[in-house]
Amino acid sequence: MKPPVFATLGCRLNAYETEAMKELSAAAGLENAVVVNTCAVTAEAVRKAKQEIRRLARENPGAAIIVTGCAAQTEPATFAAMPEVARVIGNHEKMQAATWAGLKAPDLIGQTERVQVDDIMSVRETAGHLIDGFGRHRAYVQVQNGCDHRCTFCIIPYGRGNSRSVPAGVVVEQIKRLVDKGFNEVVLTGVDLTSWGADLPAAPRLGDLVMRILRLVPDLPRLRISSIDSIEADENLMQAIATEPRLMPHLHLSLQAGDDMILKRMKRRHLRDDAIRFCHEARALRPGILFGADIIAGFPTETEAMFENSLKLVEDCGLTFLHVFPFSARKGTPAARMPQLQGPVVKDRAARLRAAGAARLTAHLASEVGQSRVILTEGPRLGRTEHFTEVTFDRDMPEGTLLTLPILGHNGTRLLA
Repeated sequence: MKPPVFATLGCRLNAYETEAMKELSAAAGLENAVVVNTCAVTAEAVRKAKQEIRRLARENPGAAIIVTGCAAQTEPATFAAMPEVARVIGNHEKMQAATWAGLKAPDLIGQTERVQVDDIMSVRETAGHLIDGFGRHRAYVQVQNGCDHRCTFCIIPYGRGNSRSVPAGVVVEQIKRLVDKGFNEVVLTGVDLTSWGADLPAAPRLGDLVMRILRLVPDLPRLRISSIDSIEADENLMQAIATEPRLMPHLHLSLQAGDDMILKRMKRRHLRDDAIRFCHEARALRPGILFGADIIAGFPTETEAMFENSLKLVEDCGLTFLHVFPFSARKGTPAARMPQLQGPVVKDRAARLRAAGAARLTAHLASEVGQSRVILTEGPRLGRTEHFTEVTFDRDMPEGTLLTLPILGHNGTRLLA
């Protein structure tokens, strides 16, 4: 019998959870199955999930197809209706050992309870199953899951549930184990990372967790935090940015738009000036810090002038790494009921945003030439600087090590060292 095949779509948190599912399924003795961990962030993501399921079914004849992840959570009936699919499992259920113990192929296909998807809003705790990193270079630690906010475009809270946090002591102990295993960089991840701690006793903030990790794990060379909501950045987080060299000088911001009216219609909690102020304050505290950002192009009712405000935000905030999302209406969200823009308009605006991001990236790469950077190697010829900038090496390097190297040039998308 063959071990299960896993396919991951979507975010880094999904990738983390896939590694946990590998451990859970191995412990349960699952064989001859394909597990697809889906994403629901856009309608296109759901379409790609169905396409991937059909491809994997063709390539793995006789294997039981198990579908989980955010799309399975939000649209279980969609996947249960696919003839290729044997079982649909919710986001909470996929992290439970008992779920995998009940999925013993070949009986799996014949089981009558094909859908195991409960109400994610009833989940009050993060999954207790923590994995000690994955990959050989950088470890990801899930410290938070879910989201209490209801942005009008976003389906994710209905896939992930309300916000819940991993206690700081549990996080610190896991990071200590990761350092003992030789990891040189740890990344804190979550769905709404800056909401970490609100559901814990005394309601600590993300900055408290960052400071605690750096204090109690002195041997950790590099700590990185993933996407944050800048309006929720607390005093201790700003203090860590200013004073802790082991906290990497790169932040990815959930901005979404640069026009106040669109931000209000998105039901975001910040305005344009808030985003600009945060970037200026963080850069004053940590000169050289770089910012990435998520921005949606073509949100319903967005005029050309409103879009221009988002386009100008790239320069006004000094953004370097852009994740541009053409607006995609998600059924069940308020934005799906708003007046929609024409597809070609959305596509054009996304292209203009990406062009602005590419220009900013090129300028950053050029400014790095001649600098010396500490690079974490991710492969024989690939690594990333402290600023998360990709670097290509001119010769093979040992994976998972920190190397101080001069930057010799760039190729338009990566640095050369």
